[in-house]
Amino acid sequence: MPALPSGVMTDRRRFLALSASALAVAACSEKSTSGGSGAELRVGMDLTYPPFEMQDKAGKPDGVGVKIAEALAAKLGRPLKIVPMQFTGLIPALQTGSIDLILSSMTASDERRKSIDFSDPYAFTGLAILVQKNSDIQSIEDLKKPGRSLTAKAATTGQIWITDHLPSAKLVVFEDEASCVQEVAQGRADGFIYDQLSIFRYNKENPDTTRGLLKAFVEESWALGIAKGNDALREQVNEFIKGFRADGGFEKLGAQYLQEEKKFLEAQGIPFIIR
Repeated sequence: MPALPSGVMTDRRRFLALSASALAVAACSEKSTSGGSGAELRVGMDLTYPPFEMQDKAGKPDGVGVKIAEALAAKLGRPLKIVPMQFTGLIPALQTGSIDLILSSMTASDERRKSIDFSDPYAFTGLAILVQKNSDIQSIEDLKKPGRSLTAKAATTGQIWITDHLPSAKLVVFEDEASCVQEVAQGRADGFIYDQLSIFRYNKENPDTTRGLLKAFVEESWALGIAKGNDALREQVNEFIKGFRADGGFEKLGAQYLQEEKKFLEAQGIPFIIR
């Protein structure tokens, strides 16, 4: 898990982040008894990220990531257990052996590779910006002006990018995306930096108060997180991704969950995110 830089979170929000990690680890305190064929495959997810990882109306896990996990478990011949937790708790849970994999739209960043290994990528996206509807901000360059206030979800690459590249900006971090969107919609933040499709969706949901700058200014890829040194499982996951792609699995999930987003990306000349 990337270390959260000092000075960018309020004490209350730092408490929330630390508590989330502790709760996640405590909630998943069952230790692995076997990683072999037939053992339960425990996959950690933050189920607050529709349509990738979410809950359906009955409260059951659903979404693109859930379907990928189900197909992976079936391929490996192992019962699937989805372990829900906040995003900040995923890497600590993997490191302590409370889960076997992370499948939660997680960017395979160099910073995270210091803590965990990653599979081959299954999705390709980038960072975009949600701004106020009447803002003068037109690109990431405009956020470099002094006095800008920004918001980001905790422990995401959006937060890390702001900290690394816009150190003079005032940054407010939340555990959930909805709070970030409200910061912009209600005029308390100049911009929310997050992945391209989410910015597209939040702008669609708030057309009277927000505007999406959808051209990605940083390219990213998502992959499954695997404990350091678990090369056997990493090779199994990579083999699954290769076969799932060849069988059209990602294309089918796009048609099921992301029809509007797929249409938007194709209109922009951008290859579809999961491929």
